[in-house]
Amino acid sequence: MTAQPARRERGGPETAWVTDVSPFKPSLVKAVFSDVTPMHVSRPAAWAAASVTRTVLTEIIDGARRAAAEEARKKLIPGDLLSAIDRNVELEVAAKWYDHSPTFQGLTGVLYDAEGVIVPSRKRSRSRKPSAVAGAHRFEAGVKKLLRGQGATAVPAMVRDLDGIASVFLTDLARDAAMVVREGGAKRFGTVIPMMSGEPASPALPKDSFRALSARKGDGRTIGRDDILAATAIQLFGGNLRQRALTEAREATQSASAG
Repeated sequence: MTAQPARRERGGPETAWVTDVSPFKPSLVKAVFSDVTPMHVSRPAAWAAASVTRTVLTEIIDGARRAAAEEARKKLIPGDLLSAIDRNVELEVAAKWYDHSPTFQGLTGVLYDAEGVIVPSRKRSRSRKPSAVAGAHRFEAGVKKLLRGQGATAVPAMVRDLDGIASVFLTDLARDAAMVVREGGAKRFGTVIPMMSGEPASPALPKDSFRALSARKGDGRTIGRDDILAATAIQLFGGNLRQRALTEAREATQSASAG
């Protein structure tokens, strides 16, 4: 994917060049992160997280478009989402959303307790603090913009699923980024790349990705760009999607980091 044109963004004594990673704005990213952690989120980190979320949603929409095209349809339906995930396991992200969406009912399995009784599905939290599921509507405008950018439209249920996936994915990304900061690096994986059994080897990550995974620099109160890259490598296992997400996140923040 070609990087978006850079634009100037003012926010202090110095003016930095920042890549436009719309439709998921840094203000939205920071709002989601604030639901997860009190840590400060740097501007490059916010742009990187927005870029990764866009890459993931774009890939999901593209897979759904292909499924719809095979049936000569332009409007996407939830079945197209299932087809996209079924054809590309890399797209199976934000699994927590599956418990809340009718699209995925029956696909996540039925849980039984020790007595053989079905365990009811988890109910939405009534906490005053918005969860990734309760706050999914915040992504609707961005999802619709991505759909328009690919020349596609979707039924409301499909838009809702894309909203939810974006919200849960970014929330999970925030949690892992905070973990990276707390632990001084993604120590639970080190340089080992998790991947599916029988999956072909994915392209090697650049050396700076390994440095970001194994160790980090900076204080323990701020989530930086490299923390987002490390969290991305944890969230997206192997394959081309992770490599593309990391590459596009770097491109989105390269100018800002140099400022």
